[in-house]
Formats: sequence, structure tokens, C-alpha cells
Amino acid sequence: MMNKFIIVLLFLGSPVLSFGDARLISPDQENMRALSFNESDELTLLTDLIWQNIQQEAGSLRKQVLELALKGYQQMQEQGLLKEGKPLTVIDFDLPSTQKRLWVIDMESQKLQHTSLVSHGKNSGLIKAEKFSNTPESHMSSLGFYLTGETYVGKHGASLRLDGLEKGINDMARSRAIVIHAADYAEPTFLKNYGRLGRSLGCPALPTENYEEILALIKEKSCLFIHADEASYKKQSVFVSQG
Repeated sequence: MMNKFIIVLLFLGSPVLSFGDARLISPDQENMRALSFNESDELTLLTDLIWQNIQQEAGSLRKQVLELALKGYQQMQEQGLLKEGKPLTVIDFDLPSTQKRLWVIDMESQKLQHTSLVSHGKNSGLIKAEKFSNTPESHMSSLGFYLTGETYVGKHGASLRLDGLEKGINDMARSRAIVIHAADYAEPTFLKNYGRLGRSLGCPALPTENYEEILALIKEKSCLFIHADEASYKKQSVFVSQG
């Protein structure tokens, strides 16, 4: 779907060939232009398109975070990890827990479907998550790209298992029982009373309102990206490496 959209845009953006056009582009020139349209161009175009669709509703979501998420999403598709049209979920732990910092994007309509508050691990920080770990019993959040797994009913009710895709960064998520679930300490009332959300044992915990709808939407092998502006992550990540 994405490649078809790119080809249509290229066609529409090309000069119309007509006998009255003094600056006709030859077939060879047009082929060279198509060949020069690389993956970086495709990522920029897709980011711009989705950003135009969602920026009015997305609140604190930053375009550069969206672009990183889409970069990993594309690589997951290329590796056969994602089926076409699966949603993209982004969490930005650069933001404090007082702000909505989770977004679910429908990649078919390229529109925003949900925004939500979300808690981080209690040993990652108080209002903001500033430390991250892949270690069992660390009670910290982990960054990076995940595939969502199956839902089940546990002590927090309906919950969604996560499989971390980045070795040494989040690949212990399932064995650590890092899941998406609802919690009373992630409710707006807790935020109002305490000036911040409560914290989890490392799980992304959501308010109860709409959370089962979110789980149903993103379960079974969709992409979750948990972001923080951490240089060591960007250097090590197999999806967004800058090193």
C-alpha cells in the first residue's frame, strides 16, 4: 500500500508531457528521478503525510519521534514481522506522566485513533522516566521496538503481552512479565490528587477508560515503540541506530 501511494504521488508531482511544454523531461531523466527516490525519501514523505493528518489532535507528540517510530515500523515490515496495515503505537518517555504520552495510529487511514496517559516503571524516575533497564526485577521501563502479543486476564484484568525485539535493550520483556494493563494509579484522578501518575514494576500501565478497546486494536503482532532521547539507545538500536 505504501509503495503504491509513493508511485502515485511521483506521477502526480511530475510535469505533464505536452507538445507545448518547453521543459519536457525525457524518459531517461524520469527513470533516474524514480531511482533516486530512496527509502529515506519514502520515510520523509510518509512522516509528513501522517503528521499533517494527526498533528492537531496529537498534543505533545513530536514529529521527530514519529519519524523514528515510522523508521522502525518500515524495517519491521521489510523483515516480515508486521502485516500491512497493522497499527503503530508510540510512547514518549521524554514527557512527564502528567501529559498524555501514548498514541495509537491507524496505518491504513493514517489517522490518530487513541491518545492516553501511561505510567512508567517506579525505578525509572518519579514524574519522568530517566533510567531504563532490561534486567529482571529492576522495576524499570525498557525502550525500543516491540511486537505486541496475545491478551490474557491477570491480576490487573485484561492485559497484553509484549515481545521486545532489541537484544540487550528490551528482549527480556516477556520473561520480565512486561505487559500493557490498566491500573488505578494511571487514572486521571490519581494525577489530580498527587500531581503525577503512580508507577508500575516496569509495565506501561493505562487508565481503565478505553484501555480494553486499545488492547483489542493493537494486539497480535502490531508495532509498539517506546522512546526516550537517550544516546546509548540510538547507538545500539537495530532499528534507529545512529552510531
